[in-house]
Amino acid sequence: MTVMNVSELSVAFGGEELFGNVGFKLEDGARVGLVGVNGCGKSTLFKLIVGQLDPDSGSISLAQGCGIGYMEQYVLTDEERTLYDEVLKIFRPLIELEEELARINCRIDAGERDEQLLSKQMRTRERFEREGGLTYRARAASALTGLGFAKDELDKPVGALSGGQRSKAQLAKLLLSDSGILLLDEPTNHLDISSCEWLESFLESRKGAYIVISHDRYFLDRVTDTTFELENGKLTVYKGNYTRYLTLKAQAEEAKRRAYERTVKEIDRIEGIVEQQKRWNQAHNYVTAASKQKAADKLRVTLEKPEERPSDIHFTFKCRQGGGNDVLYAQGLSKSFGGKEVFSGAGLDIKKNERVFILGENGSGKTTLFKILTGRLEPDGGSYKYGAEIEYGYYDQTQSELDGKKTALDEIWDEHTDMTETQIRTAMATFLFKGEDVFKRVATLSGGEKARLSLLKLMLRGANLLLLDEPTNHLDIRSREALETALSEYGGTLLIISHDRYLINKLADRVILFGRDGTQSVTGNYDRCLELYSQARVAEKDRPVKKENDYKLKKQRESERRRLHTAIERLEEQIDELGREIEQKTALLYEPEYASDYEKAAELSAQLEKLHAKESELTDKWAELCEQAESQDSK
Repeated sequence: MTVMNVSELSVAFGGEELFGNVGFKLEDGARVGLVGVNGCGKSTLFKLIVGQLDPDSGSISLAQGCGIGYMEQYVLTDEERTLYDEVLKIFRPLIELEEELARINCRIDAGERDEQLLSKQMRTRERFEREGGLTYRARAASALTGLGFAKDELDKPVGALSGGQRSKAQLAKLLLSDSGILLLDEPTNHLDISSCEWLESFLESRKGAYIVISHDRYFLDRVTDTTFELENGKLTVYKGNYTRYLTLKAQAEEAKRRAYERTVKEIDRIEGIVEQQKRWNQAHNYVTAASKQKAADKLRVTLEKPEERPSDIHFTFKCRQGGGNDVLYAQGLSKSFGGKEVFSGAGLDIKKNERVFILGENGSGKTTLFKILTGRLEPDGGSYKYGAEIEYGYYDQTQSELDGKKTALDEIWDEHTDMTETQIRTAMATFLFKGEDVFKRVATLSGGEKARLSLLKLMLRGANLLLLDEPTNHLDIRSREALETALSEYGGTLLIISHDRYLINKLADRVILFGRDGTQSVTGNYDRCLELYSQARVAEKDRPVKKENDYKLKKQRESERRRLHTAIERLEEQIDELGREIEQKTALLYEPEYASDYEKAAELSAQLEKLHAKESELTDKWAELCEQAESQDSK
């Protein structure tokens, strides 16, 4: 079923068209990635869809009853309310039903039991359960913890949240809404890898349609099966995720190029005939020439020149020569702030020309580790040492060394006066500063442009070890690809903090898992880490669980009470089994598959109620038998 139809949509700003004649259909359950360079109109398209902007022409229609969810609709308004209660507001209709049911129950408990009231109680309870009333609180907690909030942060007032935490809370409200269509604009911003994985699982199990704008290519590959590309004012639809889209786009561009070249050759051939006929200077030759010229003109009308491919720009980033195999060694590093330990037991052993990535949750101390390694902070414990003739360069995202008054060209050239303007501009072109871009004032550059300029300055300094802290933050996909190319051709050693899984898979020789209690090294890339983690979970699941059974030990000591203790033992085993089953099913409530589907969650909650009732019954019987055993033991 089509849930959205966009037809001939056009919009312009300041007399210049941003995009035109944009049209597409969105089917129920569609998983769409919207890609394009910064400034191409992706966020503008979202604002048009939700009605925040009006198009210059075209129309947008929705299926009856289909709502749209967009992050900006879920701002946090009450500074005093707790984070958990703020997110629960999305379930206001369920909360009102719950309150109504409580009032009905109070009336019945007070002795008011007429048939009409009992019928209303049944209808209200059925509706409450059908619409997810049994699970909405668990779903809210699941979304918040899944997106990276600690359980003790759920009671934090909204006013105390950081900007990144507010964005995550808005995302939680959006995900928990019952909107038929979700519009997700950079949802993985502020998320660490584990939170990204939770979000991916949530979206994979969601039934409704969504369109997602993201620079996270790994994320796009996981959660989309269709790609919309906004480029040069046009929208093109590709069937497939981001990686498949790259292949299809390359094939389409190649086919267009070949068709263009064939048409140009045919026009040249026909016009050659025209010239020949004219030279023969006979009446019938002029008739033929006119006929052939018409054919050539018709072909020329259909001729569509493909977009010019960016020229292949190659610039080698040289690094300082020398240094042995040992580049950086650290052991037992620890750091605390205000008496609270950030991490301890951190160790590194980085070898020459390795490409090593550091992975860890937000707040685990990765940036603090880099500040220790660069001398900006002193460790509380442990030590570190660079190898002989090792010169490091550090990228910390702040771009504090940039001079806003200079042009981008001068910012680079003033530091590298030994290079020619051609060399400087070639280097800048590899980081996508082309043409007039090099004359922009640094103060007017976007966050992504400043990041690229800082990275370029760092790589031109010739350090043979680069310490990069989240280098792809603020970069769009095209910029990330340019950085990947530069890093892949860099001749030195790389130590990179990143949550960009696509980058990690492309470059990593080794991954260091960083936590509060130390570090663990894994040979390979991000997918290899996932593989090892899955194997470890299977092994843990298959490991037999040993439980101490006090009643079984007592049975062995007092064989004369065999019958009674055997009964107690059997009951305990049943209670334990029920407990494990309850624990497993309760954990499922927090899984994205159930958190995003209240019908499944309601069914699971009903099963849990029956299990709890059975557990209570067996526990009462167990307590009775225990009293009998104690009575016999005292004889």
